[in-house]
Amino acid sequence: MEIELNEVQQSVRDGVGRIVDQFGDEYWSKLDQSGDFPHEFHAALAKAGYLGITMPEELGGSGLGVTEAAIMMNRICQGSGGYSAASTIHLNLFGPHAVVVFGTPEQKERMLKPLIAGTDKACFGVTEPDAGLDTTSIKTFATKVPGGYRITGRKIWTSSGQVANKIVILARTTPKDQCKRPTDGMSFFYTDLDHSKIEVRRIPKMGRNAVDSNATFIDDYFVPDEDLIGEEGKGFHYVLHSLNPERILVASEAVGNGQGALKRIAQYAQDRHVFGRPIGMNQGIQHPLAESWMALESAFWMVMRAGWLYDNGKSCGAEANSAKFLAARAGFDACTRAVMFHGGMGYSKEYQVERLFRESILLRIAPVTEQMIMSFIGEKVLGLPKSY
Repeated sequence: MEIELNEVQQSVRDGVGRIVDQFGDEYWSKLDQSGDFPHEFHAALAKAGYLGITMPEELGGSGLGVTEAAIMMNRICQGSGGYSAASTIHLNLFGPHAVVVFGTPEQKERMLKPLIAGTDKACFGVTEPDAGLDTTSIKTFATKVPGGYRITGRKIWTSSGQVANKIVILARTTPKDQCKRPTDGMSFFYTDLDHSKIEVRRIPKMGRNAVDSNATFIDDYFVPDEDLIGEEGKGFHYVLHSLNPERILVASEAVGNGQGALKRIAQYAQDRHVFGRPIGMNQGIQHPLAESWMALESAFWMVMRAGWLYDNGKSCGAEANSAKFLAARAGFDACTRAVMFHGGMGYSKEYQVERLFRESILLRIAPVTEQMIMSFIGEKVLGLPKSY
């Protein structure tokens, strides 16, 4: 058993790190305040080929696994951009997965190549205001018409919708009460996002401001037949193929965010002198930081375990969910300690840790809550009765 990164994985970490380190605190602080999208950062990663890390080689991608993608996202989050930097390209890695698995050769050529090149940006229209995590209760409906579908509905928390020109839409094509199972009757579309016909309204939020989040209003929007992915009515099952990879990636990002904060506070604890000694000499500082290192390191290797299982076609639901739970808490704790141990300066924007702290709380909430993860483990791993 070898528990270490192989040569390819190390080259991914080193290569993306060289790009990430070119975009420092000043760049990300400016975007956090302005709310502008990190176009230059996105373009740099696209030019180096990292947007296609999990995409098929015949389309210009690298053909690597979720494990390598997680390593890349972890390194991105360790940089100055934190979770905002990762969110810039996050959707490229899991959102189009249904196209990779279930798309036709024509769809893969037409849809994935521009994503890999960075000329297209996509957003994810699945979550709805009244459904939340109860995806089977979505109300967005796609009515069949000659040549395509007419879609009407509402989506929320649509990331990067302000800059995206493509959108993934999960919509019902059969009413829920007419389906044998609630998971039936939903279809998966990948189509143009025409901002003149779809309203994408920005949601002001606490953090991760460089990547917008939105409420999306779709009214009688025409989508051609060729933009339906796979079979009509099987969309929920296609989305499921993205859930474990998403949890793995989010977990790796949460670890990276915490590692970036821990690096900052460890340096500050050496540089900051009070009462004639560095504050890092005090065990009241040293021990919590050591505890954060251990928690982050442990969470990272659960991420690697989950990624390895997924890439080898093995069941990984428990590991992917556990990785997300452990990583989000470890990352949040590290960011909280970074703010607290900076004292008053932790509350200022100068040392950046307040920005990382604001982003770390989101990773505990999305894309699945801690309570849902614990319910999953209780039912699926421990064999306890379903609690919801």
